[in-house]
Amino acid sequence: MIIGADVGGTFTDLVAVDLGRVTTNKVPTTPDQSVAVVEGSIELRGDASVSALVHGTTVATNALLERKGAHTVLVTDAGFEDVIEIGRQDRPSLYDPLDDRSEPLVARDDRIPSDDLGLITDAEAIAVALIDGHIDGDAELALAGAVSSRFPGVPVSVSSVVAPEFREFERVATTVLNAYLTPVTASYLDRLDARSSESGLTPSVAVMRSSGGVMSVPDAASLPAAALLSGPAGGVVATRLVAARLGRDHVISFDMGGTSTDVCRIAGGLIDVSYERSIDGYVCRLPSVGVHTVGAGGGSIAWIDPGGSLRVGPRSAGAHPGPACYGRGGTEATVTDANVVLGRIDPGAMLGGEVSVDADAASLAVQRIGDRLGLDVFEAAMGILTIAEEVMAGAVRTVTVEQGADPSTANLVAFGGAGGLHASAVARRLGMRSVIVPRHAGVFSAVGLLLAPPRAD
Repeated sequence: MIIGADVGGTFTDLVAVDLGRVTTNKVPTTPDQSVAVVEGSIELRGDASVSALVHGTTVATNALLERKGAHTVLVTDAGFEDVIEIGRQDRPSLYDPLDDRSEPLVARDDRIPSDDLGLITDAEAIAVALIDGHIDGDAELALAGAVSSRFPGVPVSVSSVVAPEFREFERVATTVLNAYLTPVTASYLDRLDARSSESGLTPSVAVMRSSGGVMSVPDAASLPAAALLSGPAGGVVATRLVAARLGRDHVISFDMGGTSTDVCRIAGGLIDVSYERSIDGYVCRLPSVGVHTVGAGGGSIAWIDPGGSLRVGPRSAGAHPGPACYGRGGTEATVTDANVVLGRIDPGAMLGGEVSVDADAASLAVQRIGDRLGLDVFEAAMGILTIAEEVMAGAVRTVTVEQGADPSTANLVAFGGAGGLHASAVARRLGMRSVIVPRHAGVFSAVGLLLAPPRAD
């Protein structure tokens, strides 16, 4: 048996394949993701022996979005300490002078010239990036060795290893990003490895890369920036293979989970791959599937902006407490609650096999939004879904129209826990040809983990 485990913001999806037989499991995501991954895998395996576990994780992504990475120090050439702050001339918003760039991940006092290592104090991670590092990796490695001897046990990321390409801002920024994420990711993977071994689950764990292949745990621990889109990449890999089997040349993967919706265009059997992307304002110059993400998922919270307009997302109720209908203390209306109010989710259903639906709590949460807008509960629920679906349709336009492709010639492949609930509405808005809902759609990204080949970039 092999198992794929994809961690989402609300549920952890698991798929096992044993001699051609496919079984699935879906369990609520735990604060320590490794708990849900291992316990859900043990439930799934039964008496079988597991030869490998392939994992798609959001640990690195969450650490970046929540700014919970390591206290990082940057060691670079004297006079170039401010490269990561100067950046490029482009701005987050051309016409909004109050919209600033994200704060650098390394404070000014922690950017140290390479000829004065004595200035380094209490670092949890260190990035070494010399301006000519892409030309002369030996100089960087020698400097990294000196740093490591002074600070044993502190992980060191080296630009000539992480992203050995020219353009100093992007290379230094990617190296800093990798260093910032290394302690958190390595600690998590150590816990996962330990839990997996102690439980007798499997000695072999692999991690999904953002670029659509898998890598070993040691590689993922030292290069976490390569796994920032670990989960979404699995769904894209599975979509490409389904499209090939069905003979569909132009498809859009539509992965709607609890926190976000991820879309990616696949044309002629080729996945759109980006070799540089910005994640929450931080540059990452490592290859990744060309996924565009919007904050519209089942758990996305409905709210009213200062102008009195109804908005949905990007803030999410997550798994804890989750939507109001989960009965776990959530009180804010979400997309899932709106679906319950409108009868699109059966009030008698058990979500993920173990979460019961509290229809009264969902109605109460949605009615609070309706009262502020002068709408009844059903009108408010329809409003929430209409806005969420327009946000998702906008994501599809981004990967089609904005790239010179016609969405009307594409087929929408819908999956994720909530994908099937909204795919037809989104496809209809864009005049798309058809909607394809694959088998095991609720855990489809986990299926993709098992279809991905080993890969080194």
